[in-house]
Amino acid sequence: MTGARPVGRFPASQRVKKRLEFQAAQNAGRKAILPHFVLLLYARADSGEARLGVVASRRIGGAVIRNRAKRLIREAFRATRQLWMPGIDVVVIVRRPLEGMKLDDVRSEWMSRGELVQKREARRDLVGRSAAEDVARSSG
Repeated sequence: MTGARPVGRFPASQRVKKRLEFQAAQNAGRKAILPHFVLLLYARADSGEARLGVVASRRIGGAVIRNRAKRLIREAFRATRQLWMPGIDVVVIVRRPLEGMKLDDVRSEWMSRGELVQKREARRDLVGRSAAEDVARSSG
């Protein structure tokens, strides 16, 4: 599958970095399970650019294998920007080693579930809403 190549850099503003941000996605985000990945989608309160967080544990392999997986995921995220709505945190958990996978393989796996990702994002108000926001909305 050929498609858009990643363009530009991957600045800190497009990354999920803090433990609390990862935990928020884990606890309140929606989950999309793919053959090699678990995608956690979490709507933030702001509507800034979509951000990416990557989790690749040691059970995937040594440092070289984990770092390659993270590089592939970052490149795939940059190449599929149109798939992610603004204000979404995407946390990708690597389920198994990505042996032999190329950028196009990762992109096609994500795009094959694109409709699921977009359905989950469409319910964005349910994903990232806090209890305080719920109370505020119900009290009118």
